[in-house]
Amino acid sequence: MTSVVSSPPRTIRIGSRKSQLALVQTYWVQEQLQKSFPDITFEVHTMSTQGDKILDVALAKIGDKGLFTKELEVGMLNQEIDFAVHSLKDLPTHLPEGLTLAAITERENPADALVVHEKHKDKQIDTLPEGAVIGTSSLRRLAQLRHHFPHFTFKDVRGNLITRLAKLDAGEYDALILAAAGLKRLEMSDRIHQVLPKEISLHAVGQGALGIECRTDDSELLSLLKAIEHPQTRDRCLAERSFLRSLEGGCQVPIGVNTEISGKNLTLTGIVASVDGQKFVKDTVTGIANNAEALGIELAELLRQQGAQEILSEIFAVIQRGS
Repeated sequence: MTSVVSSPPRTIRIGSRKSQLALVQTYWVQEQLQKSFPDITFEVHTMSTQGDKILDVALAKIGDKGLFTKELEVGMLNQEIDFAVHSLKDLPTHLPEGLTLAAITERENPADALVVHEKHKDKQIDTLPEGAVIGTSSLRRLAQLRHHFPHFTFKDVRGNLITRLAKLDAGEYDALILAAAGLKRLEMSDRIHQVLPKEISLHAVGQGALGIECRTDDSELLSLLKAIEHPQTRDRCLAERSFLRSLEGGCQVPIGVNTEISGKNLTLTGIVASVDGQKFVKDTVTGIANNAEALGIELAELLRQQGAQEILSEIFAVIQRGS
């Protein structure tokens, strides 16, 4: 009689940035996978990325080629970790050879949120005083807010969420514009003063969702990760990422989106704006959600016909000059 020796259960190493928000998100993914696969060990390994280390320069001036993801991707390709958890909005639309977007989790509210200094607690975005200092590190938010509220003063703000809120409370800013999803995940929903309507601020591509990236050849892990994917969020985010990729835009350019699913149909709205908010093109497409990526390409072409590429070319030229 031949005895069968079974292989020990696999230990899967999860890569994460060290920031508080990144760890909250990564531990959530670990918990969901552990519930689905109790015989597998999931370990969290942390790394610092370039975006975590450079905190005194505006994001747009650093560049966005894997600003918050590259070190994690190198770790996967070197087999130091097996997969990485990203805020999907930080994950470039072109991934390194050998890596793939394996799963997208259910989305939190993707909208932008207004967080105000105590002295403005009775105000909304449209009733803040002229000259109010608004903190944001996002060109997308900056362009849209300048378009709607040219009378505000805008100031870059970097650092983790806790640092940004501390600067607001110290009076350096009258208000901040932050992702509602991040505040909720850090159990700071009470700091959300107003969720900005899509008419004022279309959100970033992938905002509010988590993207799970792993090696393309790890078929076992690819199968496991599908257990935490949310199909509707996947379709919405694939449409958004296709739109961004088709315009050759990056995380740090003024491109905003909104997606909605009704039955089998997906509606995708997108904008491209100049940093000063003066040039602004916007359109919407609707189609079958299963054709999400084709919808993104269709919308990109519509905006191209309205001058989107010229707007982006001007922005890229300014960024490359370091202005």
